[in-house]
Amino acid sequence: MRLSLARCKNVELRAWTGLTWPQMRSLVEQLWERKPDAARGRNWALPFPDRVLLLVLAYRTNLTMQQIASLFGTTD
Repeated sequence: MRLSLARCKNVELRAWTGLTWPQMRSLVEQLWERKPDAARGRNWALPFPDRVLLLVLAYRTNLTMQQIASLFGTTD
């Protein structure tokens, strides 16, 4: 299983994060305005919206980094 914000249904997003699609979209846009991707360092394994989803999911649940990494198909 690989979570992706683009493939999330509204019901799933609400259950996992407590946010609706408009709220999540607004959060992604606000964070992007504050700190867009810089072309420095190692490339990210996930696109920016998925990284925001990962962060929100990590704050909302009590999952370990290994569990979250396996949900997103990355390593911890």
